[in-house]
Amino acid sequence: MLISVFLKYFLTSKTVRSAVLLVGLCDAGKTLLFIRLLSGKFKRTQTSITDSSAPYKAKNDRGSTWTLIDLPGHDSLRSQYLEKFKSAARAIVFVVDSAIFQKEVRDVAEFLYMLLTDTVVCRNAPTLLVACNKQDITMAKSAKLIQQQLEKELNTLRVTRSAVLSAQDGSVGGSVYLGKKGKDFEFSQLPMKVEFLECSARGSKGDDGGADVESLEKSLAKL
Repeated sequence: MLISVFLKYFLTSKTVRSAVLLVGLCDAGKTLLFIRLLSGKFKRTQTSITDSSAPYKAKNDRGSTWTLIDLPGHDSLRSQYLEKFKSAARAIVFVVDSAIFQKEVRDVAEFLYMLLTDTVVCRNAPTLLVACNKQDITMAKSAKLIQQQLEKELNTLRVTRSAVLSAQDGSVGGSVYLGKKGKDFEFSQLPMKVEFLECSARGSKGDDGGADVESLEKSLAKL
């Protein structure tokens, strides 16, 4: 009897994933976003070479508290930090620099591809929030355009990566096929909830003003 009770508990209890990961390329504005979400204040930041974490209280009636973790964006550190925290992720906030997105689209897509074909990420299916940051800059691209361009770029990447893999030995080496076979890639095909939103960690009034992060706060409140 005891064994069956224990088994039932073991099979029904799920690990509570309570981390919200801030990821993205270098200089996308992750660290300032991290500080703004926690304190609302503006602070000059520099490129992170390690992770920072702090409890974040969501703006909802449930009073949910998550562990907000800012991960380094440098390409030599990205994957090791993702490896360290991906199992605990309830949500992943992928921060994009909307002002120079056109120049970085390929790099952004490659990082996203690595993330979205990861077996642990696909199995846990954390919410993916693509935060199109730096909307205060005139040249900033809209969330809709960023989504469309990333879908195109990921579609191309999928073709080239699949060709490389099948040329090697036919195995996919622990990664999951992105999207649906035989269809052009769209974010709606993913196993997790995906949302593209616009924000500005700096804010339109510069260093002294508040940030424009309400859309991100609302999405985090729904987790």
